[in-house]
Amino acid sequence: MTQTHPFFSPATHGFVRVAAATPVVRIADPKANADEHIALIEQAATQGCDLVVFPELSLTGYAIDDLIMQDALLAEAERQVVRVAEVTAGLGLAVVFGAPLRLGEALYNTAVAAQGGVVLGVTPKTYLPNYREYYEKRWFAPGGDLEADLESFELAGEPVPFGADLLFDAADRPGFVFAVEICEDYWAPLPPSTRQALAGARILVNLSASNVLVGKSDNRAMLCSAQSARTMSAYVFSASGWGESTTDLAWDGQSTIHELGARLADNERFSMQSHLTVVDVDVAKLGAERRRTGTFGDCARRELEGLSYQSVLFEAGVRDQGPLIRPLDRFPFVPDDPARLDQDCYEAFNIQVQGLMRRLEATGLERVVIGVSGGLDSTQALLVACRAFDRLERPRSNILAYTMPGFATSDGTRANAWALMKALGVSAAEIDIRSSAETMLKEIGHPYSRGEAVHDITFENVQAGLRTDYLFRLANQNAALVVGTGDLSETALGWATYGVGDHMSHYNVNAGVAKTLIRHLIRWVAGREHSGETAQVLSAILATEISPELVPSTDGKIQSTESTVGPYALNDFFLFHITRFGMAPSKVAYLAYEAWRDAARGDWPAGTPDDEKVQYDLKTIKHWLRKFLVRFFQTSQFKRSAMPNGPKVVTGGSLSPRGDWRAPSDATAQVWLDELDANVPD
Repeated sequence: MTQTHPFFSPATHGFVRVAAATPVVRIADPKANADEHIALIEQAATQGCDLVVFPELSLTGYAIDDLIMQDALLAEAERQVVRVAEVTAGLGLAVVFGAPLRLGEALYNTAVAAQGGVVLGVTPKTYLPNYREYYEKRWFAPGGDLEADLESFELAGEPVPFGADLLFDAADRPGFVFAVEICEDYWAPLPPSTRQALAGARILVNLSASNVLVGKSDNRAMLCSAQSARTMSAYVFSASGWGESTTDLAWDGQSTIHELGARLADNERFSMQSHLTVVDVDVAKLGAERRRTGTFGDCARRELEGLSYQSVLFEAGVRDQGPLIRPLDRFPFVPDDPARLDQDCYEAFNIQVQGLMRRLEATGLERVVIGVSGGLDSTQALLVACRAFDRLERPRSNILAYTMPGFATSDGTRANAWALMKALGVSAAEIDIRSSAETMLKEIGHPYSRGEAVHDITFENVQAGLRTDYLFRLANQNAALVVGTGDLSETALGWATYGVGDHMSHYNVNAGVAKTLIRHLIRWVAGREHSGETAQVLSAILATEISPELVPSTDGKIQSTESTVGPYALNDFFLFHITRFGMAPSKVAYLAYEAWRDAARGDWPAGTPDDEKVQYDLKTIKHWLRKFLVRFFQTSQFKRSAMPNGPKVVTGGSLSPRGDWRAPSDATAQVWLDELDANVPD
């Protein structure tokens, strides 16, 4: 396997490498500024960039006041526009930079797009600020409605597309379509980029001057985030920095890049050096999100009626870009940022609690029945039940908790189950299911009843089914509701006994919570609501290896869930990207490879256990992804089609047939397996 295989190129998987450029400014000196531009463009080319975005009026400087009306300066700026454009020949990247350009008797504040040695098109600024410190209408004419002038604009004797309705489209890179607005445009109630996105632009770029004030950087980032979220786009913002005139204003050179509302990259503000802010944006994901969200298409048809946008085609090519440059969560259901993780845990826990509270009120039932194994899922469900009863001002004694040891239940998990039930003050009891299981195995003629050590799926499911059967009958007997414990990850993998087994309950509070998040939820609840003995037993449960404990241990090794279905860290990664964005298996494998190949990376979510701080090579990722694809697409949907009610907790995290995921129970996984094998090297 070599890194030259197309699989290892970000471009293969729909990524476009963009750079927000922050050049040092020379006031009213287009040639010196062009030199800075060229140096940064060449630097961007060595980093494999596809698109470079400079600030507003970057060739002249923004804060030059009436100097902008001097013919000598304007003529030199036009010469340097051509020079900068010529530099792009052979580099394979597109650049967008700012320049004042004359058209007839008017002067426009413009963004020039160049690639392949020529100017592709020019976009004028639509909204000119003329308030407080701004005075642009003194010098510039507004753009935005110049259809009559399109054929009359020339640059260096060549006709050039001109207007705010230009979409720059890489014919050889599907989805690499960008459009331009300038500074004040995105402060408007309806920015030009809104309709540009509706017309097909997936990357929106903003050339800005934007003097800095206390708190203004947060406002800029907020607008970039909001616009990228609302338009389902990537938004690249670059503002003027060091070297601009500080006669009356100051400049911080802020660069920030957002995608679907999330910040991908930003720079060090107030730098005195020219620099690039580089990141890979996922235009394929943006296209999929727009297709998935019907509102986007409906809005496009409404807002673009009677309007037309020009596609300016260019050939982008593909270069050696090296590894992916992009924040990439190993645990997409668990934020890396501690503050965001705290917020997510707060919301997730309360969604679970409120869901159970509402179901109890709707049914009029005063009690719940829950099976407690001493494992992660039943622990989280019991914590949810306790909090729900506290908020409903009902006694915890109405929570009827049962631990049901079987043939392989360990002393440790049994002890943890009892300690947890006692510490939480619920009604606790134990039902040993072994005798009932032996009776059933004997009645069906299973080899185990004849003394043979046959621990097959029947042996396992007899135990799982009996436990759930007991819970339902106990619920009947006590006028109670059975609380389910199976989590989102198990639902995806079909890791549950169908029917009257752990697949079924009256209401499943964990249905929308991934396994990787459950661990953090327990730790979060323990840290805020429990101490002493309860906190100790929760810590013990968190340290216990995940196991169904249905098959007796051999040679001291317990039955390991992850040795059968694969690491939950990988499975949750696969689940998120396949269900949330519909990504092809090869892209999921690529992202997993980029996320997990470097265990030395330090951005682990707080509380991540050491046994999850591992790396996975591509062979391992492909092996477990194949198993996931078969389990998810082919063998487990019939269980999801009959799953009980439970609240959706995370974005894209519902597999309910009444929610995010609808699929036939008799599908095949072959198309996904073929795509994986065809595009991922061994």
